[in-house]
Amino acid sequence: MLENYLPVLIFMAVGLIVGFVLLTMGGFMLAPHKPDEAKNSPFECGFEAFEDSRMKFDVRYYLVAILFIIFDLEIAFLVPWAIVLEDIGLFGVLSMGIFLGVLVIGFIYEWKKGALEWE
Repeated sequence: MLENYLPVLIFMAVGLIVGFVLLTMGGFMLAPHKPDEAKNSPFECGFEAFEDSRMKFDVRYYLVAILFIIFDLEIAFLVPWAIVLEDIGLFGVLSMGIFLGVLVIGFIYEWKKGALEWE
């Protein structure tokens, strides 16, 4: 029975040894840790950061995220529902109607807050 698993064990041992050797070489020999002031400075898009990292985001950022979730959920649930529409009957149609109603309420909220208007 050992002869059946011996090639697998040898393969795993060689893989672990090669992985350990490469990680050790890469961490200590090929990339020595020599930080300087430029490497330790905050870096953002090619220039120095000009504001605090704890600044508040505009509300439209969150509204766009909510809008993405609304349409993503709608597609994720409508496609499987449409495939099995004949099998689920009236209960499935009513439950999907309630679900779409909640999504429409979210969409109207987005519309009233102005998330669809780009400046």
